[in-house]
Amino acid sequence: MILRCEWVREGVVSPIYSRFMAEELPNPMLSEPEVVEPIGEGAPVGISVPPGRRAAATFIFMTVTLDMLALGMIAPVLPRLIEGFLNGNASTAAKMIGLFGTLFAGMQFFFSPVLGSLSDRFGRRPVVLLSNFGMGLDYVVMALAPTLPWLFLGRIISGLTASSIPTAMAYMADVTPKEKRAAAFGLLNAAFGIGFVLGPAMGGVLGNVNPRLPFWVAAGLSLANGMYGLFVLPESLPKELRNKFSWRRANPVGSLRLFRSVKGLVPLAGVLLMGYISQQSLQQVYVIYADTRFGWTNRTVGLSLAVVGIFQGIYGVFLVKPALAKLGERRAMVFGYIGGICGYFLFGFTSTGLLLFLGIPLLNLMAVAWPSAQSIMSRNVPPNQQGEMQGAVNSLRGIAGLIGPGLFTWIFSRSIGAHPLVPTEGSPFYLASALLMVGLGLILFATRHEKTVVTA
Repeated sequence: MILRCEWVREGVVSPIYSRFMAEELPNPMLSEPEVVEPIGEGAPVGISVPPGRRAAATFIFMTVTLDMLALGMIAPVLPRLIEGFLNGNASTAAKMIGLFGTLFAGMQFFFSPVLGSLSDRFGRRPVVLLSNFGMGLDYVVMALAPTLPWLFLGRIISGLTASSIPTAMAYMADVTPKEKRAAAFGLLNAAFGIGFVLGPAMGGVLGNVNPRLPFWVAAGLSLANGMYGLFVLPESLPKELRNKFSWRRANPVGSLRLFRSVKGLVPLAGVLLMGYISQQSLQQVYVIYADTRFGWTNRTVGLSLAVVGIFQGIYGVFLVKPALAKLGERRAMVFGYIGGICGYFLFGFTSTGLLLFLGIPLLNLMAVAWPSAQSIMSRNVPPNQQGEMQGAVNSLRGIAGLIGPGLFTWIFSRSIGAHPLVPTEGSPFYLASALLMVGLGLILFATRHEKTVVTA
């Protein structure tokens, strides 16, 4: 694809607009245009916007992929490492693993808006690169951790450095035309799927060699990515478009106020929150549900989770753009949430593993909905608040991470045993489906006046 950008002035009182002359060609992130410039209405006349290279967009995609890959690699070995520090005490280890998970979600909640606001003030490049190097050094600390408190410290740092994901999203918003942002966000969501598939598999293989080896490999990937970024990653946010840093906006509560300050963002934030909380059902009870209901082995559970990640990646790369071209953002969101509702319902309703596998392609249609919602939200926020907005969105993930574990594990525990409160093991997935129904209602309400945006 060749994407040519020209800056033109429409009279002395008009702002600079970017005019895109684009041919109908594949994925907007896989080829190199002449220039890729930050897109944002309201840019002051006469500002000099530094050109970026398509390699920068590819680097951001790789950054998210490697971040998710590294996080996935340590997932299979971290519980065993914790249990080893506790002399094999499974009960205490389970409580500690839950604490580690809550801590990681809490760090995401508190620091995502901080890093997003810092990127609005100092630019995207330094935040992304410092996060890469910080994550690499953090994995070194965890690999060398001699005691549980050191491992605990490493988990705190990893939650902080992983909070740079909003900055990556803001970078893509800077360098992507507004009408193509949903496709770009879809590719970043595909990066989550790739990491979800490959990370645990690699971590399991490496962990069989040495339980600390996945940490060393994760550290090497993060540090190598940071070094590569030093040479290929230009700054995407010009100094003239940067915003002052404010703790009032950067704290989690303050960042969430951004949704209230822009018309139409509150219900869209609710759409994302319902989806993120629903997703926690997979992370929290899927393994024990498959064991209880189907008697699956670890190998079968791992295979099914890999299929989830594969479909997420395939949809993100190959389905999001055509779906948006055919349906537009509003209908794509509706389509994705209906698929998610049916998928979660089938997960809870099925009595055979085969039907559960058939529910996976339906469930992953959510990969079409989330980028569309983020694209609409991004269009309604000026360039100097993109980092703040993406930080607020990631705080929603943190909120889901704080609510979801207790909610879904509690309802599952009350669905089994001699006197269950809800007499079906599938109750967590029925709840997830119901939450998506609420999200679907919010979509219809939030986008009732939204113009259909169809991407070529």
